[in-house]
Amino acid sequence: MTVTDARNHASAPSYRTFYEQALHYFDRPGEGRPTAAVGTRAAWTSDDLRRSEAEWCHRLTAEQLDELGAGAARAVEFGVPLTSVDERTFPTPSLDEAVARWRRELDDGLGVICLKGLPVREWGEEASRVVHWYLGHRLGVPGAQNPAGDLLGHVIDLGGPDAHVRKYQTADDITFHCDAADVVGLLCLRTAAEGGQSRIASSVTVFDRLVAERPDLVDELFEPFPIDRRGEEGPGEAPTFDVVPCRWDGERLRTFWHSDYMRSAHRHDSVAAPTERRRAALDAFDELAGSPDVFYDMWLEEGDVQLISNHSVVHARTGYVDVDDPAERRHLLRLWLSLEQR
Repeated sequence: MTVTDARNHASAPSYRTFYEQALHYFDRPGEGRPTAAVGTRAAWTSDDLRRSEAEWCHRLTAEQLDELGAGAARAVEFGVPLTSVDERTFPTPSLDEAVARWRRELDDGLGVICLKGLPVREWGEEASRVVHWYLGHRLGVPGAQNPAGDLLGHVIDLGGPDAHVRKYQTADDITFHCDAADVVGLLCLRTAAEGGQSRIASSVTVFDRLVAERPDLVDELFEPFPIDRRGEEGPGEAPTFDVVPCRWDGERLRTFWHSDYMRSAHRHDSVAAPTERRRAALDAFDELAGSPDVFYDMWLEEGDVQLISNHSVVHARTGYVDVDDPAERRHLLRLWLSLEQR
């Protein structure tokens, strides 16, 4: 498909709605629970990631960048809407083999990929948005990030405390959590003056540590936890919904974790106060994820794309201090993806 074809493309939207994506993500088959540590490739530590950086961190080649940049520039020139951009919009044959490897690594490997070297200043924000969205289509299917249908989240500080501002739109610390999509991707347009590193940990490693250190709490992770919707419920919907944090299919462990939303769910009258065992499980999981030998800090540079699995990795962020110039303040573009079998 040429960019002109894409501009006139009238087929179904090239993305999933928030609810379609959530249903896909939470469709995790389960068969009981592991009786011992899982110990797969996804069960890495901070030292493991440092030693294996060449396996998951990739600098894009000049050929790959030329194909991406030229295609995005044409899409911008011809006014192709972002929602009409998909893997058919412009050719990038140099990416074919690499994309297949990256998808496997995210789906059934370390669960972490970093792509480096995108010339975002040279491309400009609009073309960089197209490239980020297009890469999402090469890997899977992008999806909306909230009921309002936002497709590319702007991770920026909107300035000061506000009950209606999501945590990622502040400069505060963000605790370990997962997003409701198979993969979350961040493209760094600008960095902070100080801080703001992305902190990631293997949820499989955290589980294995719990098996070893607090086996009395493991069963709790296979019971439903109420999740606070934080005001994003639709008409007639309850302010919380239940999720079983861990699901085991006999071979793979998939974990959804959102400590803040799990803890705040009990502010609603319809949700009973957590049991002592539930509080202990929340505390133990967070403490283990925050262990220096477990978590890995990624310092994203301009033009870096971080891709992580929300099934096997939990992510957080340290607080940061921005520069004074609004045009140079920390700014990342967030993309949510569903992975498909190919």
